[in-house]
Amino acid sequence: MKIATYNVNSINARLPVLLRWLKEATPDIVCLQELKAIQENFPEQAIKDAGYHAIWHGQKSWNGVAILSRNNEPQKVRRALPGDDDDTHSRYIEAHVNGLLIACLYLPNGNPAPGPKFDYKMNWFQRLTTHAAQLLKSGEPVLITGDFNVMPTEKDVYKPERWVDDALFRPEVRAAFKTLVDQGWTDAIRKLYPDETIYTFWDYFRNAYERNAGLRIDHFLLSPQISNRLIAAGVDRQVRGWEKTSDHAPVWIELKD
Repeated sequence: MKIATYNVNSINARLPVLLRWLKEATPDIVCLQELKAIQENFPEQAIKDAGYHAIWHGQKSWNGVAILSRNNEPQKVRRALPGDDDDTHSRYIEAHVNGLLIACLYLPNGNPAPGPKFDYKMNWFQRLTTHAAQLLKSGEPVLITGDFNVMPTEKDVYKPERWVDDALFRPEVRAAFKTLVDQGWTDAIRKLYPDETIYTFWDYFRNAYERNAGLRIDHFLLSPQISNRLIAAGVDRQVRGWEKTSDHAPVWIELKD
């Protein structure tokens, strides 16, 4: 089973890129972030014509998450992260798909830091950590994936000395990610590639993609029930080089059935 995560940076603006990648890569399950579309403007028919069922949680101009499945229709569990009824951001969706519980997230950026946006990020991270502990406790096969807006280590960022004050790399953000993983989750990419330089995002500015000046901020966290099923993982880096593409590349894993 091939599962992918992809921050599309506006699903309607990048629809040709998304559809081309779906046709070439044929993932079984896809988690999307940054739809930047209200609920009614999700391109459901185009996704259906590409062979995928979809559930999504949209929001005007910002955020937005979706789960696509080539085989069985995703069975929605929740479309908001627990812990704050006043949080209106569309950043989380959770569903049962093909025997897995899939959590798709778009964690807040948090810049500028310090400040209210950074506080929101850290609060969101704490809510995620609390909920993730409950998911582990359930004993289900769980996969948490998406754009975490965190570079966990210096290995995950080009020229880390330039990012020390950024909300994606501040010590408290990396510590929060480590606390989450240490609950018992497996960072899929690092399990298979512990020492390699791997990026999932390249800025549009300063020829970042051409210079490979990237960040690894899109992650897969696997519960113990599925970590031993992991057989492959990678980044479809070439998609970042396509015309009118997202600043992220799709990231994928393969699990044994």
